[in-house]
Amino acid sequence: MSGVTISPCFTTRSGMHNPAKQKPMAVFFAPDISDVSTIKRAETFLAHGYQLLVFGFRRNNYNRDFEPSWPYTPLGHTQDRRYGHRLAALLAAIPRVFAKRAGLKRAAFFYARNIDQLLLALLARLIGRKSARIVYEVLDIQPAFVGTGWQARLLRWIERLALRQTDLLVVSSPGFLRHYFQPVQGYHDAWFLLENKLPENFAAVAGASRELGRGDGRHHPYRWVVGYCGLIRGQATLDLIIRLAERLQGLVLFKFRGILTTVDPKSFSDALTRLDNLVYEGDYVNPRDLADIYTDLDFAWAIDLEHSTHNSRWLLPCRFYEAGYFGIPCLAADGFEVGRMVEQRQLGWNFAAPYEEELVKFFLTLTQAEYDETRNRLLTLPDSDFVAGEDTAELIRMIDRGAASPQQA
Repeated sequence: MSGVTISPCFTTRSGMHNPAKQKPMAVFFAPDISDVSTIKRAETFLAHGYQLLVFGFRRNNYNRDFEPSWPYTPLGHTQDRRYGHRLAALLAAIPRVFAKRAGLKRAAFFYARNIDQLLLALLARLIGRKSARIVYEVLDIQPAFVGTGWQARLLRWIERLALRQTDLLVVSSPGFLRHYFQPVQGYHDAWFLLENKLPENFAAVAGASRELGRGDGRHHPYRWVVGYCGLIRGQATLDLIIRLAERLQGLVLFKFRGILTTVDPKSFSDALTRLDNLVYEGDYVNPRDLADIYTDLDFAWAIDLEHSTHNSRWLLPCRFYEAGYFGIPCLAADGFEVGRMVEQRQLGWNFAAPYEEELVKFFLTLTQAEYDETRNRLLTLPDSDFVAGEDTAELIRMIDRGAASPQQA
């Protein structure tokens, strides 16, 4: 990126690259051991020559049956947004972390995803009596951190204190820097953009080809198929899709695949029963099932209205990269970070409010030629736009060399 400057935020440690010495240790604290991002980070550290000490909770979202091939220390179960329960789980995890103090003393760096894990990482560094670096990764800005009440102020204060002990902040979207960490938390030290791209070995693991084309099994009357994959969240988003399905019967099929989170199960079930062009195809294993999912789609739904004034507006979701890899255009909201990316890279279509009217008009007037032009342009983009590679290698180099380069948000 342009405007890169050098900041001596890390302290160089001599001897780390001496091949005669034992491999360095990466100590990784994960909020959900089965989460795709957790798996990608762990495999990245292993691929770059680190030994791995992983501490992980489980959240029983998707991939719930996943068991890693690498050893890890289970820390129990937590649930999204149940902060009292998470605090209790955090306290209960301390003895298990302490029991691994021999490994903590060998840490080259501590890598923590979300604030809970950052606090554990800081404690682990203290237990290990190490001056090893702390890396803090953030994939979402939770609603509890952007409120105006005393709880939100307390959480932000705790995070600010922890950030002062952090050597590198890793974010999945530049919007988090521009709208939260810099103006709200006053963070202006080293950071790195690590987008939610597909894992480096995705094509081999999933047996996937970018040019999937339309699935052969489309024996239905619909002209277009829209897929909403992953964590299905936000009642406002679901209500919008239901209204669209009602108005576009016989023309557009809406497919859901993944885990229901912050939506009303009854209203969802009622809509599935009432509307033939609204279907739910259950959970899936990521990345194994992605090729099969996207074979059947014409569009990926990337309009998230759950927290439209903060996190949903700032994030870049996984489905943006999954869809792009397979040449499936995104439907995004104008003024959101994902909409900005879709517009800049011409990866689909953006819609302004009122979303319902704009989307209905779009589907009623879109021609096959217009769609094919966008899809074909997507397929000409390099794999590196959607699959991790040099970006993860650069993150490892930043950690290894002990110098970080703040990027332009």
